[in-house]
Amino acid sequence: MTPRRSPAARLLRLFAILAVSWLGLTWLAVLVLRFVPPWTSAVMMERRVGALVHRDPGFRLQHRWVPWAQVSPYVPLAMVAGEDQKFPFHHGFDFDSIQDAMDAADEGRRLRGASTISQQTAKNLFLWNGRSFVRKGLEAYFTVLIELTWPKQRILEVYMNIAELGDGIYGVGAASDAFFRQPPSRLGPAQAARLAAVLPSPRRFRVDRPSGYVLGRANWIQQQMAQLGGPGYLQSRQPPRVQRQR
Repeated sequence: MTPRRSPAARLLRLFAILAVSWLGLTWLAVLVLRFVPPWTSAVMMERRVGALVHRDPGFRLQHRWVPWAQVSPYVPLAMVAGEDQKFPFHHGFDFDSIQDAMDAADEGRRLRGASTISQQTAKNLFLWNGRSFVRKGLEAYFTVLIELTWPKQRILEVYMNIAELGDGIYGVGAASDAFFRQPPSRLGPAQAARLAAVLPSPRRFRVDRPSGYVLGRANWIQQQMAQLGGPGYLQSRQPPRVQRQR
């Protein structure tokens, strides 16, 4: 006769099965999305549900996937220049920026974000908005999966297609239509910089009616784009000396 397992052993076995299933399913989802354009994201779904719950009749979500080859090379460069200049070189986490943010918090200075484009892609695609330890832990997990499975160009392609760039406007395709009335392939450096300038607060700042802050940040991003060497920087092998906006 096969000896009966104790309740603790059965519970441990169940947890092991669930853990292995979770790892397999999440990795499979990340692997599939390396090749298949995501038709939506967790953050977009959260926004849709929120609009339904609050019965917001004026809300309209706009999103249109645009492949990398059909986007001006200035757009991904502007996002890297404004959000994560070490993106081509790190493996998902910018530990120098994390340390700087911790030092700023210890000194009582204004907190600044330390999330990389890889982390933001993981959060936007798979998770929800918020600052809990659970969400940050899951964000780190999905960031590792993405960095192990996707090339850098794919991470940027997905990011610029799911990032919110206006109130309910997600991705460069919808943003280009809404703000510039032209395809994303025709966006120039100034327009790309203005899109990147509203990140990460696209509901507070406006691309179409930019405040003085947005215009100043867009000018700074354009300067960084030039200093990084233009679109060829995304294939560079030498990390930059990052200049933070004051």
